[in-house]
Amino acid sequence: MIPPQEASARRREIEDKLKQEEETLSFIRDSLEKSDQLTKNMVSILSSFESRLMKLENSIIPVHKQTENLQRLQENVEKTLSCLDHVISYYHVASDTEKIIREGPTGRLEEYLGSMAKIQKAVEYFQDNSPDSPELNKVKLLFERGKESLESEFRSLMTRHSKVVSPVLILDLISGDDELEVQEEVVLEHLPESALQDVVRISRWLVEYGRNHDFMNVYYQIRSSQLDRSIKGLKEHFRKSSSSSGVPYSPAIPNKRKDTPTKKPVKRPGTIRKAQNLLKQYSQHGLDGKKGGSNLIPLEGHEHDFRVKHLSEALNDKHGPVAGRDDMLDVETDAYIHCVSAFVKLAQSEYQLLTDIIPEHHQKKTFDSLIQDALDGLMLEGENIVSAARKAIIRHDFSTVLTVFPILRHLKQTKPEFDHVLQGTAASTKNKLPSLITSMETIGAKALEDFADNIKNDPDKEYNMPKDGTVHELTSNAILFLQQLLDFQETAGAMLASQETSSSATSYSSEFSKRLLSTYICKVLGNLQLNLLSKSKVYEDPALSAIFLHNNYNYILKSLEKSELIQLVAVTQKTAERSYREHIEQQIQTYQRSWLKVTDYISEKNLPVFQSGVKLRDKERQMIKERFKGFNDGLEELCKIQKAWAIPDTEQRDKIRQVQKNIVKETYGAFLQRYNNVPFTKNPEKYVKYQVDQVGDMIDRLFDTSA
Repeated sequence: MIPPQEASARRREIEDKLKQEEETLSFIRDSLEKSDQLTKNMVSILSSFESRLMKLENSIIPVHKQTENLQRLQENVEKTLSCLDHVISYYHVASDTEKIIREGPTGRLEEYLGSMAKIQKAVEYFQDNSPDSPELNKVKLLFERGKESLESEFRSLMTRHSKVVSPVLILDLISGDDELEVQEEVVLEHLPESALQDVVRISRWLVEYGRNHDFMNVYYQIRSSQLDRSIKGLKEHFRKSSSSSGVPYSPAIPNKRKDTPTKKPVKRPGTIRKAQNLLKQYSQHGLDGKKGGSNLIPLEGHEHDFRVKHLSEALNDKHGPVAGRDDMLDVETDAYIHCVSAFVKLAQSEYQLLTDIIPEHHQKKTFDSLIQDALDGLMLEGENIVSAARKAIIRHDFSTVLTVFPILRHLKQTKPEFDHVLQGTAASTKNKLPSLITSMETIGAKALEDFADNIKNDPDKEYNMPKDGTVHELTSNAILFLQQLLDFQETAGAMLASQETSSSATSYSSEFSKRLLSTYICKVLGNLQLNLLSKSKVYEDPALSAIFLHNNYNYILKSLEKSELIQLVAVTQKTAERSYREHIEQQIQTYQRSWLKVTDYISEKNLPVFQSGVKLRDKERQMIKERFKGFNDGLEELCKIQKAWAIPDTEQRDKIRQVQKNIVKETYGAFLQRYNNVPFTKNPEKYVKYQVDQVGDMIDRLFDTSA
């Protein structure tokens, strides 16, 4: 709201202006009256002038026409002189520009292109007006020399300024997509800005005036070499870093592990390393039944218990430590995965650079040629991996085949980016990655099937059997192999689905591949169970055979339960867990029957009947002595033998001991109570060697070589 003081002042100001306007209006009225009078006077004067001007015009017009004709003649003369000067200038172009053309465009491209424009115009003039003149040949030769110099300058600029991208910068570029934190975008400068501008100007001139596309071949050859060398440099960086520090350096790459699709190469968990080492060892000692089985010394007692514990920890450590880089196989795998991602990023960058330099209708073809060497190198290395896996399958070395899984998964995750980058390239170029993926899926499926068959047909029954009845290496390695499939469920399922001949397999869903993988795992477990049953027959003692099967079944069940394998198995076999528990209980019962030869001596049904207070006959005393002696000898023998057996699972070991201890103590306690006061011998300490608690202590030391 306006203050009252301002309003009053404003009102006074308006009133003053109104008064001034009224005075002005009065003045205007007076002026108009005077103007009317003056107008009348002026009209009479103009009428007089009009008549005089008509007379003057009739006199001037002839003179004007004559002057106009003279001006036109002068203009024609000037134009003629200008044209003569222009024509004469063409005859001086060669001499004026020869020095510049001879010295070349380096360092003065703008001036050089200006001279080339003059020469171009001279060539066009002589071709149109004097095609037989010697001047035409002179400027033509000069133009060709200038064009060659520009082509040479283009090559020189590309060669001097094209640099290999450093491995650290590539790793930072790859890692950029996975960083959750906001960070500066990694920008690749393939050419300095000044050099790039010169290259662009030269390329445009060569296309527009030079009518020469050879520079495109020069461009793709130079850039192709740099792209290929950049990727090879990254691979070499991995090798050197792994041999020196163990970890390829990149400040922007965190140690992360993902199973979901990602642009960043996936780090394999430590279990793969442990599994590969164990599978290598196993493949050398009898998975194929041909190599050195007799040279492998079975581990016994706590030594074998420690091995099984180590295997269990490895199995349960799903997010194990990052694998050591001292293994060349692991380095090569990680290097290849990174090189695939590097190719995508570098190819994208190369295409962006190319669009500024190469004409639009030549860009796709030039890009196709540019990436061929690097792409062929990657595909060749991929095929070498497939070939190595194929040879490894023949040797039954399934550890090498494990490298296919992370590579294949990464290739499939990267395929959408590959397809986007390769848009517009030749069909043969686009089909290279799908062809490699198909090869890897085929060899992976072959490896899975061969592994299942080898688990079933492993003939090594005599040399590699644990003497203490603990978990067989076949079992631990089979479980560890299956454990790896959890990290590559989609990949393994796709491998199996790719071999299906049904029409549904051509467009299989994740649920379909999951069922196939579940079926495969159940097949491996079934084959393993059949093989274990066959191996258990090697033991002459049925009780040790039962302990062996118990340990293996229990290990399998616990391994399934402590991982996602049990859920995967349940997809096609709902009762698998219950079935293993029944098998375990069945083997426990079989083992417990080994104690019948001890307890039968003292069981009530086999004891002699006698009347209280009646003196025992010699035959009855001898029978009681035999019962004590049979029990003592049987107890000592079983404890001695079974102390060397192993049950690695503490819970199961305590459970089996406790049940057996309760049965034996109860039977022996009743037996002692029955004959404690019966005078069947003059030397009772000879026959009553153990008290009930002592028997329990002896059973507590079963399955314990340190006791």
